[in-house]
Amino acid sequence: MKKKVAQRIVVASLGVALVLLAALNVLAYKHARAMLQFGGPEGRMRKPEDLSFTEKADALFNGVSIPRPESARKPSELDPNCRELSIESANGATLSAWYVDRGTSTPLVILFHGYCAEKTSLVAEAKALMDLGTSVLLVDFRGSGGSSEAYTTVGMHEADDVAASLAYARAQLEHADIILFGQSMGAAAILRAAYMLQIEPQGVVLEAVFDTMFNTVCNRFEVMHAPSFPSAQLLMFWAGQQWGLNSFAHNPVDYAEALTCPVLFMHGTDDPRAKLEEGQRVFAAAPDPKTFITFEGVGHESYLSHRPQQWKTAVMKLIETATDPD
Repeated sequence: MKKKVAQRIVVASLGVALVLLAALNVLAYKHARAMLQFGGPEGRMRKPEDLSFTEKADALFNGVSIPRPESARKPSELDPNCRELSIESANGATLSAWYVDRGTSTPLVILFHGYCAEKTSLVAEAKALMDLGTSVLLVDFRGSGGSSEAYTTVGMHEADDVAASLAYARAQLEHADIILFGQSMGAAAILRAAYMLQIEPQGVVLEAVFDTMFNTVCNRFEVMHAPSFPSAQLLMFWAGQQWGLNSFAHNPVDYAEALTCPVLFMHGTDDPRAKLEEGQRVFAAAPDPKTFITFEGVGHESYLSHRPQQWKTAVMKLIETATDPD
C-alpha cells in the first residue's frame, strides 16, 4: 500500500514538473518573440526598471510588445545638405541611411545604433563627428526607422547590414578612409561582421559592447530584479529557434580577435545592461592597437551627452590613428 502511494506521489510530482516546464517554455517562447518582432505604436516604450509591479507581472506572463523604432525627424535636422540613401542588404532587407558629404578627402564615419533604436538616436554623435572634420553615414538596421522588415536579431543578421553599408560606401561614396561607430547592439554587429564576414574598415569605435548574448539577457532579468535561471536559458534557446541561429554562440568576446584596425572601446562604469567588466573582456580579446576609455558614473546611455569633451578627445585620437598613412 505504502509503495503504491509513493509511486503515485512520484508520478504526480513528475506530472507537475512537466506542466511547469511546459509553461516555462511557452513563456520563454512568447518573450523571445516579443523581443525580436517589433509591434505597433501602442507597444511599451519605458525601460523595464521603470515598470510598476503590476506591469512587470503582466510582462512576465504575456511578454512585452515593443513598438517598431521609428522617428519623424527630417534629414535636414542633421545637416541642410543631408542626402537620403537606400542600401541593399542580405535576406532581402533594404536599409535607410542619411549621408552628409564633407568632401571625399575627409574620413567617413558610418554610425550604427543600438537595440530598440534607429538612426536619429545618433544625430548628436553624427554632428559631433562632423565638427571633428568627418563625413557621416547614419544607417537604420533592418526593422528600424526607414529600413524594411519589422524584426531584430540583436546583432546577428545586423552584421550583414554593417557589411552591406561598408561595401556600399566603398563603391559609391569615394572616401579613402572609413571608420565604423557602433553603440551596444551596433557594436556587437560590427564585431560579428569583422569575424564572420571579414570586413576591414580603417578604424572602429565601440560603445557599451556586451561580451556574450547570454550575459546581456541575464542582465535584463537582473535589472527587473527577477531571477535569470532558467528563464534566460530558455529565452536564449527559443530566440535561436526563431532566428534559425545559435544564439548561445553570439559572443562579441569571441569576435573581437578578428579586428584588423585601430579600435576605441568606450564604456560607462554604471552600465547595468552591458557591465563594465564585460566590455573589458571584449577589449582584452581584441588585438592592438586598442584603447579603453571609461565614463565615470554613466550607464547604458549617450556618453557624448554626459562627457562631451572626453568623448570628442577620445574619438578624435582614434580618427587620427586610423587615418595616419604611416
